[in-house]
Amino acid sequence: MNKLEELYRESGEIAPYARGYLDYLKDVLDKLDETSVAAFVDVLLKARDRGARVFFIGNGGSAVTASHFANDLSIGTRSWKKPFRVLSLTDNTAVLTAIANDNGYEEIFVEQLKAQLEEGDVVVAISASGNSPNVVRAIEYANARGAVTVGLTGFDGGKLRKLSRLSLPTETKPGEYGPVEDVHLIVNHLIGSFLMLACRAES
Repeated sequence: MNKLEELYRESGEIAPYARGYLDYLKDVLDKLDETSVAAFVDVLLKARDRGARVFFIGNGGSAVTASHFANDLSIGTRSWKKPFRVLSLTDNTAVLTAIANDNGYEEIFVEQLKAQLEEGDVVVAISASGNSPNVVRAIEYANARGAVTVGLTGFDGGKLRKLSRLSLPTETKPGEYGPVEDVHLIVNHLIGSFLMLACRAES
């Protein structure tokens, strides 16, 4: 039984469940390693300095977080003279459905990376389980092509945590998608706001 199931069994009503969820989210956030966050920021800044691109990937809720990250880093930082070159590979419906139809869903990110990825680029994979085949294949391909790979994971991190050159784990019990995705979005806003202010200080 995971924590959310336990909270529901104990409460059965929304108000106490809400309080329990929020308290649990605080506990999960307290375990977030700020040195890993700092290392992720360093990866992004170095990519910006060398003009490398940063690709975000993910499924479901993580796909939306990938899009959100791409928006906040490429546009939200307002760094026009020295931009963060960020793309989410979850956003082109025609590309995603063509690859899924022709090659299988497991290939939707690898096929895009084959067309786009260059050595020294960054691939950031967001996955609660860390075991999504399309994400795992993309990171394996990116590693083989000399990219910098970053994994934002949940649960026990799965295969993604082991494959990524830099890992930002959100450790929870299996099935606790909500808290994991909450933390990933908080990391997005934390990093995005920091880089926005850092870029503003440069001008």
